[in-house]
Amino acid sequence: MSSNERNEDEDETFSSVFTATDETNCEDESPPIPNWKFHPDDQNTTSTDTITTNMNMNLNLEPNQLSEYEKEIEYIEKLSPTHYRINIGFVPNMKVPADIIVNHELEKLLLLELQESILAKSTIPNYNTSNNNSNNTSNNKSTDKSTDKKSKKKKPSNPSFIPALKQMANVAALPGIIRCLAMPDAHSGYGFCIGNVVAFDMNNPEAIISPGGVGFDINCGVRLIRTNLVEEQVKGLKREELVQTLFNHLPVGVGTEGVIPATTNDINDILKNGIDWAIEHNYAWKEDKEHCEENGVMETANPDKVSSRAKKRGLNQLGTLGGGNHYAEVQVIDEIYDDHAASVMGISTVGQICIMIHTGSRGLGHQVATDALQTMEKAMSRDKIQLNDRQLSCARIQSQEGQDYFQAMSAAANYAWVNRSCVTYLIRQAFEKVFEQSAEEMDMHLVYDVCHNVAKIETHIVDDDGQEQEQEQEQEQEQ
Repeated sequence: MSSNERNEDEDETFSSVFTATDETNCEDESPPIPNWKFHPDDQNTTSTDTITTNMNMNLNLEPNQLSEYEKEIEYIEKLSPTHYRINIGFVPNMKVPADIIVNHELEKLLLLELQESILAKSTIPNYNTSNNNSNNTSNNKSTDKSTDKKSKKKKPSNPSFIPALKQMANVAALPGIIRCLAMPDAHSGYGFCIGNVVAFDMNNPEAIISPGGVGFDINCGVRLIRTNLVEEQVKGLKREELVQTLFNHLPVGVGTEGVIPATTNDINDILKNGIDWAIEHNYAWKEDKEHCEENGVMETANPDKVSSRAKKRGLNQLGTLGGGNHYAEVQVIDEIYDDHAASVMGISTVGQICIMIHTGSRGLGHQVATDALQTMEKAMSRDKIQLNDRQLSCARIQSQEGQDYFQAMSAAANYAWVNRSCVTYLIRQAFEKVFEQSAEEMDMHLVYDVCHNVAKIETHIVDDDGQEQEQEQEQEQEQ
């Protein structure tokens, strides 16, 4: 989750996740950026595949900054054209390496973040960096002015900005961790980087659970609804009518209240039973459940672990998108890569209209995370848990605080499935009004609903010293 996802009930702007811009400075006199370490065992990769950062990615690093950058990327190696590894030692206390699935474009973004963090440290007065240059105050002042002038638009707005590469390495230092991965959407987040997926050994008493790993918008996720409409039917005045009708039906923006009525008893039922509540109240089709991750309900939920304040925040927000980068988007299929897979999902032709929804547990989930962080600070002190980053605040998974959070988080995840179901209900109504057909006639079935901010208990086959071993209980946290 990006910062705007994390604060979606507080941030009133629509903004995108971190992307590279054309504002990066590419002066010819800038020192060259070295290659990432090349893994000798990669037989299928030629020297042309070695990662070389283009000159336009150099944020005018000074010699001491470049030296720090060189030392850091020595820990990063390329295992295949799309698989990279951060080795132990990149940050203190790493228990396992961190693996990244990345393409060339994402590689540039991750390196830019790392350079930005080095640049920011050097331009903050009295910042205690690993390359302490405080012996020459006058030179520092001169460098600060020069760097500020050249890189004014490059520095992160938050001096405590941590790049994704550092964040995933900090996660790899957490107690009880056995796997640390970053998916192709990796970029800097809160505690965990966005796209971080990690596994902890549930049989290890040191293993932890972290709200920073799950995110503040618990079970923020996406769902796709298909139709049998084609692009030609959604053009001109019909398109304008559809857009306006969707706005009329769907409450959007920070702090908005929904049109789906719910009582306190309803909230408890929603937190416990997830999408089953929506089906019972005719806000979802029975078959929708079959296309949701976890069938739309986490059985580990306990509404009693959710605070009254969190429940109050969720009472009037069912069927709302919220702010941040959340959306309901009418989309057009422009290419089909796998005919068989597409046909199974009911997608049969180029030009077919689908609807994608991206939203989560709204203020209720945000409050669950906030409540948990307050109790985990005390648990960390009691259990003497040491972290590289305070945003990774956590508790032993088997502790009372850990179990309380896990059960409350599961309940918030159930709320998110109901919220997306209610948004779907309103979208089906809007399409019915505009096209004067029933949702069933327009084949508005759910294709999938998956979450990306969640922690679950799963059983997996894990590799232990080269041997396959079944791990009976493995906790997976995703952000």
